[in-house]
Amino acid sequence: MGKDSRRAQRLRAFQVLYSQEFLASNSLEDLKRAYMYAPVQNADDASEETEPSGFGWELVAGVWQKREELDRVIERFARNWRLDRLGRVELNLLRLGSYEMLYRDDIPPRVTINEALELDKQFGDPRSYSFVNGILDAVCKSMDKQENSQGC
Repeated sequence: MGKDSRRAQRLRAFQVLYSQEFLASNSLEDLKRAYMYAPVQNADDASEETEPSGFGWELVAGVWQKREELDRVIERFARNWRLDRLGRVELNLLRLGSYEMLYRDDIPPRVTINEALELDKQFGDPRSYSFVNGILDAVCKSMDKQENSQGC
């Protein structure tokens, strides 16, 4: 998937993660299959893939492996909201954004938040934009306090 932009790979990652809400993978092999059959922006790139790789796969595998930890982070900032009450789109955007901020030093937090909000505009409930923004901003500010940096 070399030619695909990070935005396209992030979209694919989101779609795979969202699909896990309905047909959850029980193993990394199952997750690989789900990723390989997910829609790809550039069909030429899809035909070249024999194993998941690249930025999109790293996001999917990372979120899948760290899901419980990410859910605890989201619960911490989603005061008075249980995760089972959140929309599946919003929950997966929060997982994806939280993962990027916590585990991907190569992506500025502002970029992560903006990308999550773009996906929210496309797939989320129209009323969820400020909620997603608020949670991801709180995660970012919490990281800033821990690191004494100015990323948010």
